[in-house]
Amino acid sequence: METKSEGTLAVVFLAFIQGVLASGAVEVQPSINPAAVGDTVTLFLSPSTTLKSGSWAVRESLILTWFGDQQAVFPSHSGRASVNVLTGALTLSSVTVADSGVYVVQSSDPQLKANASITVLEPISNVTLRANQTNLMEFNSSAVVACSVSSGSSPSFLWMNGSSEVTASERVQLTDGNSTLTIVNVTRYDQEPFRCHVFNPVSNGTSDPVNFTISYGPDNMALTVNGQNITSFSVGSNLTMLCSAQSNPPAQLQWAFRGELVNVTGPLLELFSINKNQSGPYSCLAFNNHTNTNSNITTHIMIAESLSGSEQQAVNVWLLPLLLLVGFPFLLPDVGSFSPWMTLMQ
Repeated sequence: METKSEGTLAVVFLAFIQGVLASGAVEVQPSINPAAVGDTVTLFLSPSTTLKSGSWAVRESLILTWFGDQQAVFPSHSGRASVNVLTGALTLSSVTVADSGVYVVQSSDPQLKANASITVLEPISNVTLRANQTNLMEFNSSAVVACSVSSGSSPSFLWMNGSSEVTASERVQLTDGNSTLTIVNVTRYDQEPFRCHVFNPVSNGTSDPVNFTISYGPDNMALTVNGQNITSFSVGSNLTMLCSAQSNPPAQLQWAFRGELVNVTGPLLELFSINKNQSGPYSCLAFNNHTNTNSNITTHIMIAESLSGSEQQAVNVWLLPLLLLVGFPFLLPDVGSFSPWMTLMQ
């Protein structure tokens, strides 16, 4: 009897050890994890093991059991769950967010217990932006844009300004899990289209752009005369003055001469056959009726008398012999070589 009892204990102990080894050696591997709502997920046993019977459960609720080639699916998963009666692999179809959890497989032949966790996420859909206002004033307005989705589990938010990623700074705030963008004291450089990109491990989506209209200026004025920066001209010249200013909307431009407004508006001031009396300061005045600000730039034009053609010819005739007598001998020592010029002077 004593020998028989010892043999029975040895068999039980061996079975226990085999069960522990089998349980520890087998792992459950999902075909997809995380999975998207509507996917089909299969939980495989690795390494592949032949199971004669067993059961699957999730969060301690039974999904199905099988024995030999017979299986029974519980009502909670009816029509959505099935098991491979040879390998014990569980297949779930049309998964939902509620299918997330820890799945446990148990078998008594051979004895094992293993588990794996799967997560089911709802895909991102219909990413939209909502701005508090889109017509803004430079340095005086703040833009607030909220990004939302119609559906999507665990969304992450990324903001784009044109092709550049928007990051938090002194003027830029990202709040509500990065779903809200606030730009404090907007500048003209914030006019690029803003988009919101939303993603999770199974999907992503991007909103339509939102554009801001930012009023600014006038500033950074420039004034050229005849396309150059020169300011001295001869009597009788024609002048074309061009004025520009950075402004949105475009600034209204008005011209003034010696502090008095002239009857010319717009970027061009043209003067024809100018005389000395038209020397003086010319100003371009810019005004933006949206920002209610103005700016100006002034250039001083000098108009001088120029020599007539006959006067210039007389000067040339007078200078020629002087150059021959004084300048040329010092430049070229062989005076004899200039005999033709000397003959002309005689």
